[in-house]
Amino acid sequence: MTMDDGAVLVLDAVSINFNGRLTINNLSLKLKPGEVYALLGPNGAGKTTTLNLILGFLTPDSGAIIIDGVDGITDPTGARARIAYLPETVMLHPALTAIENLRYFALLAGRKIEDATARRLLSDAGLQAEAHGRRTSDFSKGMRQKVGVAIALAKDARLLLLDEPTSGLDAGAANDLSDMIRAASTRGMAVLMATHDLFRVKNVAHRLGILREGRLVDERDAAAIGPVELEELYLEKLTA
Repeated sequence: MTMDDGAVLVLDAVSINFNGRLTINNLSLKLKPGEVYALLGPNGAGKTTTLNLILGFLTPDSGAIIIDGVDGITDPTGARARIAYLPETVMLHPALTAIENLRYFALLAGRKIEDATARRLLSDAGLQAEAHGRRTSDFSKGMRQKVGVAIALAKDARLLLLDEPTSGLDAGAANDLSDMIRAASTRGMAVLMATHDLFRVKNVAHRLGILREGRLVDERDAAAIGPVELEELYLEKLTA
């Protein structure tokens, strides 16, 4: 796999072993700017482990990880500076407003932003203007995710990682999330979403891969496969 073609994320033959078991087995992925990739698989397939490897929280036993030209193994801090991460539950400071949270986390990433810029980023992420000055203690999961996306936009990240982003969302919030992912893609941000939500994949992903026991067992262009075919393929690959 070549690594010098402008890809935002490259995983090249990455493996990691826990207690004698290959949790990730020779995994190779490549994401271009603006590309949305859905990594599908059930709980225990290795999706979160893959994200932790990319974030530099785990070190692979073999293989290479490159984020926007930076070696994620030898320089995990430099690589993380190019990544925004949206966990299943976005943790914000409950006593701070959405604007204050955004400015605080942007400052941690080395960026000082003004209130007007914070409001624009929050609006770009889909958060209604009336919520910008509210404390986040009573925010729904969908609202917290919107603040999380705004933080990613403020950081000017090249890669956005999402871990089970639609878990616990109602239909309206899930649609909002799909819009946010499309907006990030339009800005040129590569997006890797780890999920088992087959329905949402068809709405936002350009490509998808099916992960089983840490191994990529299939990969498809999302536009080339229908929802029924995708479900049949998913079940086939997990039971074969």
